[in-house]
Amino acid sequence: METVVPTKGNLKAVKNSSSLAKLGFDLMDKKRSILARELMLIIKRIKETYKEIQETYASAYKSFQLASVTLGVAKLKALAATVPIDNTVKVSYRSVMGVEIPVVSIKEEQEKNLKYGFYNSNSVFDETFKKFTRVKSLTAKLAELEVSAYRLANAIEKTQKRANSLRNVMIPKFNSLIKYIGDSLEEKDREEFSRLKIVKKYKNEK
Repeated sequence: METVVPTKGNLKAVKNSSSLAKLGFDLMDKKRSILARELMLIIKRIKETYKEIQETYASAYKSFQLASVTLGVAKLKALAATVPIDNTVKVSYRSVMGVEIPVVSIKEEQEKNLKYGFYNSNSVFDETFKKFTRVKSLTAKLAELEVSAYRLANAIEKTQKRANSLRNVMIPKFNSLIKYIGDSLEEKDREEFSRLKIVKKYKNEK
């Protein structure tokens, strides 16, 4: 038992600390539940996005192979060189119960303003370009979701540890202190009552 002077002031202080610990546990438990729900939604989206990205990659590579056949490798390389480096990917953040998770966005201007000439290309190349643009978008989205899932899982683990510490260590500790101080004060009251009875009896006998 931690050394605490059994006074009414200390009893009140320990009760206040106990109430705060219980409130903290409730908040941590609610935070963990909210983060867990968010994580489950993101995991579902990861599975859907991963399936879509596999299908899109497969379709894009088929189009690429067909473009290689219809245009030739040399012309295909020349066309590919006209596509500018993409610097439109932007990352911002949103907060979920204090956890910063990324939001990846890609501007579509580059897709609307094609840089290659139509004379040296064909519809197969156009379709290939569109499909790989979709691959790029899905890859960015998958990266966003996977990083979000990692951060949420990490936050859930930390929150769970804090909640367990409050529930299994701090709250029982405060409860024990409250009982100890309460019992000690009751014992003092009984001793004081007995002492007063003895003093009163002694005065009456005089």
